[in-house]
Amino acid sequence: MNNLFNNLSELFQRLVARYPVDSEKEPAQITQSRVLLIIYDPVMDASDGTRLSKSMNWYRTSDLLTGFMADLILVSNGLARYQIVDRVEVDEFPVKTDGFRYTPQAYMDLLRGTSSPHLPQEADYNAIFKKYNVLKRVANHEIDEVWIFAFPYAGFYESTMGGPGAFWCNAPPLKGTESSRRRFVVMGFSYERYIGEMLEAYGHRAESIMDKTFSRLSGEAPLWQRFIRYEKIAPGKAACGNIHFAPNSQRDYDWDNSSPVRSECHDWLVNFPNFKGDFRTVDASEWGGGDIRKHHTWWFNHFPRVAGRRNGIHNNWWQYVVSPQNVLV
Repeated sequence: MNNLFNNLSELFQRLVARYPVDSEKEPAQITQSRVLLIIYDPVMDASDGTRLSKSMNWYRTSDLLTGFMADLILVSNGLARYQIVDRVEVDEFPVKTDGFRYTPQAYMDLLRGTSSPHLPQEADYNAIFKKYNVLKRVANHEIDEVWIFAFPYAGFYESTMGGPGAFWCNAPPLKGTESSRRRFVVMGFSYERYIGEMLEAYGHRAESIMDKTFSRLSGEAPLWQRFIRYEKIAPGKAACGNIHFAPNSQRDYDWDNSSPVRSECHDWLVNFPNFKGDFRTVDASEWGGGDIRKHHTWWFNHFPRVAGRRNGIHNNWWQYVVSPQNVLV
């Protein structure tokens, strides 16, 4: 019965996406995603069971997840919600596409600089999907996406997409995954890095998904292209920039730039979709003075999340970022 309901709901969503009707009152929907969490944290010392994260004094995955999901709830006003429905901890190194797998000694040699990274570096996603029955679980609506925690040189993309109609998501689409029947994202996080870097990986996911969402529009209609403007590429028309460039940035990661710039970022935050031409002078103090996590939460906080639909696209962008199945391709 649940499968029948899910299939009917999925069919309805597809029809709405294919034949969208503009509306000023359509409510902004809460979008929920069920996550399969896989943590690769290999045992480095068999005598006492010490795992890599502890031996290197890297971050605790539970702390990273708590902060990351709390940030997304905050910046989306509760519209982006994730639930970890299955957590798998793996005490080995993931296999590469050619069958290679690091040993504890080989990996420590790599970290110490006495050996080079194995090539090809990419992890074997298909092996993971097969082992954890990912494609069938997505098809059955048991899970909606996969989050993988690992370590430097593990071979995972920050984000990538699988399923029928999968498109570029900061990495090429995953081949041979059409049996999932739905698009799904695989996030690759590292417990060597902190929450700001998790938000950056998620930000590149958002960039790819929103770029695809607006790709069928032209002229001034693609509001995503307006949202990501910054002074260097659009003098006098800066908005919110992108995940690497703040409104006044001159180069990648230039989030501590103190140069003042006129930006319509406040107009996006307060008045979207009925812009009032509210340009204000801003600088790095607006988004945390160079702090990666503060910049990224500032940026996400400006994503539209209000009622209505224009040009067939929801005024709540989180409905696409969380669920790429909603994107018309």
